Amino acid sequence: MDSLAELDDRVAGCAACPRLVAWREEVGRTKRAAFRDWTYWARPVPGFGPSDAPLAIIGLAPAAHGGNRTGRMFTGDRSGDVLYQALYDVGLANRPTAVSRDDGLELHGVRITSPVHCAPPENKPTPGERDTCRPWLVQELKLLRPTLRAVLVLGAFGWQAALPAFAEAGWAVPRPRTVFGHGTRVPLDGIDLFGCFHVSQRNTFTGKLTPDMLREVLRTAGEAAGLAVK
Repeated sequence: MDSLAELDDRVAGCAACPRLVAWREEVGRTKRAAFRDWTYWARPVPGFGPSDAPLAIIGLAPAAHGGNRTGRMFTGDRSGDVLYQALYDVGLANRPTAVSRDDGLELHGVRITSPVHCAPPENKPTPGERDTCRPWLVQELKLLRPTLRAVLVLGAFGWQAALPAFAEAGWAVPRPRTVFGHGTRVPLDGIDLFGCFHVSQRNTFTGKLTPDMLREVLRTAGEAAGLAVK
């Protein structure tokens, strides 16, 4: 695959994990009452953002009634509400909300992706599903490498999935591998890898991750990527 556009098309057609295929399609048929008039995407959700992004954000997986409904990462759910508001606040998005694929949202120098591209039951992919999906992330990192300067990983699952992907994509990953933590910063070959608590409702509702904490780590990662942040 020579471009992110081609990669995104291939990702959206993947059917490698039977459990995830069955779940995402079942959710798309039964829907949530609030979204009964929607035609759910109900397919793997590709990454989102410019192909020459110097900053990447790696999450966990699409939400059943968020990305699995809208077809765009962190779009249409409360985790996305928190993330895109913070990106807007620090100058890395042109609007603070994300509701659909055609809402006019643009990211400034940021690409958002995940190690698992299908919505999993209970937001919990299995290790096997994570590993099956890894080649997509490896290829995405390879395509981003010419411009990539920093990566922000949301949550321990994403961190554990990202480090092997970086190694397979050609980066020298420290051994033993650095343990995840909010604010952790790891230098790799030509980039800085940052950890951040995931923008899940469990974290944001309890105050484990506050808007100020998220904005601060986004500013630090943005500055490391050479982006103009507020």
